[in-house]
Amino acid sequence: MSTQFIIIIILATLLIGLSKGGLGGPVPVALTTPLLSIVMPVAQAVSLALPLLIMADVLAIWAYWRLWDMRYVRLMLLPSVVGVAMGVWLLASLPDAILRPILGIFTLLVIVYKVASDRLKTIQYQPRDWHGYLAGWASGFASALANTGAPPFTAYMLLQRVTPITFIGTGTLFFAIVNILKLPGVIQAGLLDFDLLLQILWVIPLIPLGVWVGRKLVERFDPKTFENFMLLLLAGACLFLIFGTPPTT
Repeated sequence: MSTQFIIIIILATLLIGLSKGGLGGPVPVALTTPLLSIVMPVAQAVSLALPLLIMADVLAIWAYWRLWDMRYVRLMLLPSVVGVAMGVWLLASLPDAILRPILGIFTLLVIVYKVASDRLKTIQYQPRDWHGYLAGWASGFASALANTGAPPFTAYMLLQRVTPITFIGTGTLFFAIVNILKLPGVIQAGLLDFDLLLQILWVIPLIPLGVWVGRKLVERFDPKTFENFMLLLLAGACLFLIFGTPPTT
């Protein structure tokens, strides 16, 4: 493995841990796939990040055990299955030259969400079940296609006026289930490189480190500066994915 690859996989793993620990919301995870796509095709990047996300989910569930609201998980889960199936099918079917700008657009949507999220809190909102169905489908689809499923989920949950801890706990459980749902399709489509996965097992200890740091900082540190920095990196990732040169490997 090249030095560039080693640095990228370390950064991606730490970002997954920080996000699952609650720091930075969806932004750090959204950055991992563009980061990995510097050294590999998009479909491989999405698939390689998946086992790392699942490992982080286990730790995050432990950190936020029973702090979720099952009403919202049940509401969004079945539509998310449909979204996951559609996203995995497209991920396996589309060439990298098309997937890269698609990933760039999905990454841009994360930026748009973060910029508009404060306004969502001020909207006069009347809850409807179909809003949850739509959020579940969109989250499953975007998660399977680009590991960027958080914005639809978080936009919906912001409108529910739940507490911050319940918000994070519900998202932790929901996306843990979604990531597990993605795994059989990714394996069946032959997208997950098991040989490469075995080569990067040494980064696993960085996941609990990132989760622990994120969990500690989320209640003691104003994450706004961190989020703004991540948004700048995401903007650069969008430009790279849409206009940059794909890796040759």
